[in-house]
Amino acid sequence: MSSKEGSGGFRKRKHDNFPHGQRREEKENVNPSSALMMSFKSFQLELDTRHDKYERLVKLSRDITIESKRTIFLLHRFTSAPNGEEILNESEAKLDAVRRKIKQVAQELMGEDMHQFHRAISPGLQEYVEAVSFQYFIKTRSLVSVEEINKQLIFTVEDREEITNTTSSSQDKQTHTWSLKVTPVDYLLGVADLTGELMRLCISSVGNGDIDTPFELSQFLRQIYDGFTFIGNTGPYEVSKKLYTLKQSLAKVENACYTLKVRGSEIPKHMLADVFSTKTELIDQEEGLS
Repeated sequence: MSSKEGSGGFRKRKHDNFPHGQRREEKENVNPSSALMMSFKSFQLELDTRHDKYERLVKLSRDITIESKRTIFLLHRFTSAPNGEEILNESEAKLDAVRRKIKQVAQELMGEDMHQFHRAISPGLQEYVEAVSFQYFIKTRSLVSVEEINKQLIFTVEDREEITNTTSSSQDKQTHTWSLKVTPVDYLLGVADLTGELMRLCISSVGNGDIDTPFELSQFLRQIYDGFTFIGNTGPYEVSKKLYTLKQSLAKVENACYTLKVRGSEIPKHMLADVFSTKTELIDQEEGLS
């Protein structure tokens, strides 16, 4: 047994040679106002502030996701509602509430690097893009661009309305502008999720006796799919991962169009939705086995 090992066969640690009282005295002798301790305290404060801001952004992103989903559920009633204009107006009011949440996100990110907090707000922005693009498609039968989305995320307010000042002179009134830009990746992921909502819109429209909408959606989804295939594996990992789901949605809509074209005259209109839902389940099972 070497001289560095004790009777139990364990190697002694270096600080075991010092008595415990001496180590306690060294801790007590640390000067809390030294430059080193002050530096670490400032690091602690900075990290705690950043962590608290990240948690607030996560909560805001969760609220944005919930309100956006509610807007999407509301828009699905457009095909069966007697007055579709009321549905669109109500959805616009819900999207305005979502933008007020996004304004709070923009205020939190004022003076910060957005990419450091991107993971916290990305799910909410993707869901917002999905809701806005779904509403835009119902109105115009086209795809909204990322530039048009970002134009709606510029918020301007006067100083006297939201920021309290000790002086109330007219010279102190300033216009504050907050903005938040949707990144191209968040836009693409939101559009990829849109294809699933369009597939559901196709099935529900057929159930309501609308035979033309599935063929419009089929052409539209095929154009989106072609655009995503140009990106392929060269884009971000999340985009290529969504490509499989997009292909599934396109296949279900094309299957509905095939059924309408070939067997539409044989099946009563009130049974078309049941036929499509059954075939959709069979497609899912086949893809799961493969």
